[in-house]
Amino acid sequence: MTRFTVLLLPLLICTATAHAAELIASVDRSRLNSGETVELTLETNDVTQFGKPDLTPLEPLFEVRGTRQVNQLNTLNGGDRATTRWIITLLPKENGSVLIPPLQVGDVQSQPITVQVVESDVREDKNSLDPVFIEASLDQSSVYVQAQAILTLRIYHSVSLYDDSSLTPLQIADARVEQLGDTRTYEKDINGVRHGVIEMRYAIYPQHSGLLTIAPQTFSATLVETQPAQDSTAQGPKPGKLMRVSSAQIPLTVKPKPLTYPIDAPWLPARSLSLSESWNPEPEHTQVGDSLTRSLTLKVEGLASSQLPAMPATEVNGLRRYPDQPVLSNQSSDRGLIGSREEREALVPSRSGLIDLPTVDVVWWNTFEDHLEHTSLPARTLQVANNPSLQVDTPTGSLQPSAVDNDVLWWWKLSTLILACTTLLGFGLWWRARWQPAILRAAQTGPSPRTLMDDIKRASQANDPHATRQALDAWARQQPETLADMAARFVPLSDALDGLNGALYSETGQHWQGEDLWRAIRTIPAAERVQDPVGESGLPPLYPK
Repeated sequence: MTRFTVLLLPLLICTATAHAAELIASVDRSRLNSGETVELTLETNDVTQFGKPDLTPLEPLFEVRGTRQVNQLNTLNGGDRATTRWIITLLPKENGSVLIPPLQVGDVQSQPITVQVVESDVREDKNSLDPVFIEASLDQSSVYVQAQAILTLRIYHSVSLYDDSSLTPLQIADARVEQLGDTRTYEKDINGVRHGVIEMRYAIYPQHSGLLTIAPQTFSATLVETQPAQDSTAQGPKPGKLMRVSSAQIPLTVKPKPLTYPIDAPWLPARSLSLSESWNPEPEHTQVGDSLTRSLTLKVEGLASSQLPAMPATEVNGLRRYPDQPVLSNQSSDRGLIGSREEREALVPSRSGLIDLPTVDVVWWNTFEDHLEHTSLPARTLQVANNPSLQVDTPTGSLQPSAVDNDVLWWWKLSTLILACTTLLGFGLWWRARWQPAILRAAQTGPSPRTLMDDIKRASQANDPHATRQALDAWARQQPETLADMAARFVPLSDALDGLNGALYSETGQHWQGEDLWRAIRTIPAAERVQDPVGESGLPPLYPK
């Protein structure tokens, strides 16, 4: 049995490794011009693979320009993770949609990837014969004001360059400029000559309509000296030649906002737009006082997140709203920037029943199809139930008078008679108790108002919103009116309660200070508080009246 276990253990380890191992394929870009190279990266976390990928399936459609292997050891969450990468430089042999077939390393295989190869947009003019030249191009010749235009700068060099190259900063008057991703480097064949390419992409957002001129951009670099040194005793490489090349000036026509666009709506020119909503927790079973977090996410292709407007606030009767700061993010793609804006708010129902949330509608201009569009979230209704833990006794004064039936009027007369008898009895007991010794008094069945006030003071001065809320509810139950009535009558108390509720229900929380609430409680008119019959000294009055 032991021998069988020893033989089975390596097999189980190998099987587990085979299931955990995978070969992931990725490319540095999915769209390229004819004659340009693309880098294919194969990555595996299987440390038992010592071979190299079989590149035979690539030969019909690609020319393999080079292959290099990179081994890495990363530490993540206290554990080591080893990865192996093969970076393969490929030159497509055909235009159109070209499939990079699955490649195999050992027992694992990568997934296929499709790249788009379009006809080269580099003109074979006199510039293409220079050792270094620069090309600038726009993805479109005209755009709407504040819409996105993509400028691509490509520096071609058929000679080696030192690392001291520089490009003038792209500055355009009356336009915002955002760089798209990092600088790309690859190779391209022009007239049978292999060129290195340095590519940079920018998103340009014109702020005024009219003609916008993009000034020439200047690239400077030092050429590596390729001629042999005449003095063989000289140390180090000889200084090379400094080259400066400039791109052509490019005009861009900026169109004004269309007349059909609504005047009161924020101007949103975009290629595409999506609006989504999420809740935490889901609002199917909601009670009064529960905190619901609603998240609205606006995602726009063709605009930066800083250009996206705030979404309408959820101002609904019966809901208290506590908004958080919006979360902005940008993502670069082949078609420019994708900006997103997420707005979160805590919604606390203050009454039971049906609460209707209105439709959220965003108006925008589709720049791809050139027309006005609306993207909306449908209206929804919240079913809010009573919360038993928040139920309080209804004051007698809040009862509404009802119609009196003449046939049962005698019930009112009987109750009046009973009330009169009990009043006389109570007066007699009071008269008798008036002559009892002053030191005799009934024991209290609960904490005195002074004790409850001390609890509020300690909790508020400790800036603890939860303990303050509990002490406040206990104190309010001994008052002649509800906490809401006192807040409606006394403005400082209402403001202090709003700050306390914000700290309790906001998702991110607040640095709550309880001094304002304690000051409001202490300054409520004395006639509105239940006085402690014991007094501050803890003894009954010496001469009761």
